[in-house]
Amino acid sequence: MSTLTTHSSSSTGTTAPWKPLLLTHLSKMPSPEFVLSSLHPAPPGSPTPYLPRVRYCIFRGMWAELPENKHNEAPMNERVYETEMPTFTSDVRMEKIPEIFASSAGHGKRAQSQGSGGGGPVEAAFWIKEVMTQWRIKGEAFVVGDDVEGGREESSGVRTVKSEVGSRMRVVQEGKEKDWSWAKEYTSHFGNLNPGMRGSFKNPPPGTPVSQSPQDKDHSLGQKVTDLHDPIAYANFRVVIIKPEVVEQLDLSDPSQARRWKFTFVGEKGQDEETIGEWKKEELWP
Repeated sequence: MSTLTTHSSSSTGTTAPWKPLLLTHLSKMPSPEFVLSSLHPAPPGSPTPYLPRVRYCIFRGMWAELPENKHNEAPMNERVYETEMPTFTSDVRMEKIPEIFASSAGHGKRAQSQGSGGGGPVEAAFWIKEVMTQWRIKGEAFVVGDDVEGGREESSGVRTVKSEVGSRMRVVQEGKEKDWSWAKEYTSHFGNLNPGMRGSFKNPPPGTPVSQSPQDKDHSLGQKVTDLHDPIAYANFRVVIIKPEVVEQLDLSDPSQARRWKFTFVGEKGQDEETIGEWKKEELWP
């Protein structure tokens, strides 16, 4: 079993005060969809260095807390950690992945975005009509690829992911930390998708003109993948983790008494009356 190199998890801390209610609200949605915004490098000569990009994504559970799925045949980690870091999946060939690298502190190049890493700013917005509540999650996004574990030497991107994400992973089963595997968690996310969704990672390159024929017969629409290590689909698959810094809840269930709360991550330094665990809670005018 691979060990968690450069993984600085925490055995202290408590569940974020906003997490239980958010998960309850998400459970009421037919499909847990959200809008994700990222920053795209602006073309040369633009008055601003970045331009906004948005798209819909599907919430895939909190990192290290992948929901059970009887159809998932991939080996699963035991629940050794808990987090409040939402995940979604993506194709490495989609623009959001290099955007997450390019807008990070390290301003990663496109070539670097082929592996794990990132750290660029993102915001996720959920509108949960069933309870008339909007949730906004602002933070940094980190990308997990198939290089996250097992290589002879970890890349700087892998070290960044394990350090930044690991700092928010709280131990819930003491003594089991060395049995938990980043690669197993990555593969179990791939296995959690249905064969048709896995097959989408063998589509022709997203965003390229239809007039350009796929490079080979292995890249086509409508494929179904049952092999959990399909050489093409698995290589294009990515898990993206949002490390929240600010979470806002806007409750419009009673239009005459709308309420809004802001939760800011302050870590152990937050010890005043407005702090709940590692989060500062403020009520704002809606």
